[in-house]
Amino acid sequence: MAKTTAKRQAAYRERQDSGGVDGNGQRRVSMWLSTEAALALGRLSSRYGVTQRELVENMLLAEDERIFATMKIDTTEWDSYFARQRMSVTA
Repeated sequence: MAKTTAKRQAAYRERQDSGGVDGNGQRRVSMWLSTEAALALGRLSSRYGVTQRELVENMLLAEDERIFATMKIDTTEWDSYFARQRMSVTA
């Protein structure tokens, strides 16, 4: 008997959550963006020839790595960052 659409979708989501392609799993992120940010995302992804997902992932990981480079392990700042406590941001 063929699976229903709902069962196929549930199986797909389970595969994504439990390992996906790279064995590291994935997380679903759902949010609204301002029109200005959404249009910028489209322009930037088109300019660089990547998907919007790739662009967002690359920007997030680059910023995360930049922050890591400024921290020392086993410090209050390190612990706060990984505890996801809000820190003051200086630009």
